[in-house]
Amino acid sequence: MSDFQRIDPIQASELLQGGAQLADIRDPQSYQLGHIPGAVRLDNDNLAQFVATADKQTPLLVCCYHGNSSQPAAAYLASLGFAAVYSLDGGFELWRQQFPEQISHD
Repeated sequence: MSDFQRIDPIQASELLQGGAQLADIRDPQSYQLGHIPGAVRLDNDNLAQFVATADKQTPLLVCCYHGNSSQPAAAYLASLGFAAVYSLDGGFELWRQQFPEQISHD
């Protein structure tokens, strides 16, 4: 698969419960203020390390602010060999609205 799928927060929650990986591509400050539990913040500094060590057969969900930036990031990660890549429609903002109790601040 060299493409990605867009999924809503409910589908994303089910995917994460099934053991999917989660990459958050927002800036460090936004991530620190709140993120989906289990998210790994990805940026240009740690992307190569993530790609080298991640299980490319495990589904990967990509999250940004509103679901726009995550789409090209998901397509890029899919092109690097990840078997199943998803972009979170509505991004972290919609997730926070639908699952306010599922926000981590660690």
